[in-house]
Amino acid sequence: MNLLETGTASPELQERFVAENMQRIFRQIYRIVGNVHDAQDLTQEAFIKALQRQDQIRDEQKAAHWLSRIATNTALDFLRRHGRVSFAELSAAHGTMFDSHSETPEAALLRNENRNWLAAGLEKLTARERAALVLRDMEDLPAEEVARRLNCSRATVRSHIANARVKLKKFAEKRQR
Repeated sequence: MNLLETGTASPELQERFVAENMQRIFRQIYRIVGNVHDAQDLTQEAFIKALQRQDQIRDEQKAAHWLSRIATNTALDFLRRHGRVSFAELSAAHGTMFDSHSETPEAALLRNENRNWLAAGLEKLTARERAALVLRDMEDLPAEEVARRLNCSRATVRSHIANARVKLKKFAEKRQR
């Protein structure tokens, strides 16, 4: 029996579902909202919503997609309510979970500079542009899946992504001057 078949999964099955999806959902939400503390809260909110509605899905293979859609919508709703948020260090999210001990100080500095540049560039985008770009280019989802998650057409997704890339290109050109 899978977690979502009965609508009343055991606590053990619920814990396994959360554990198997926690990092992926946190990263997805973080990439949309760009703030570690908000992403932690929203990740918890997304899992609460999913577990409260577990009776809505019967196919375990679709559960990951269903959870991702809940997470995306939770993050977008947050951005609509609160506007833009500031970006924080991803490594601060879960202690050493994302730390790399084999990295040279120069590589760490360059990675941090690139992260800061990307974070500043993403702040220039609308919430929908940022979500479309993150889901398509960072999560490597097909346009059809991004459209489903954002509840819009593929043409709208392509438009959001094109607009986001133009804005990021202009942002990069200004930084190079």
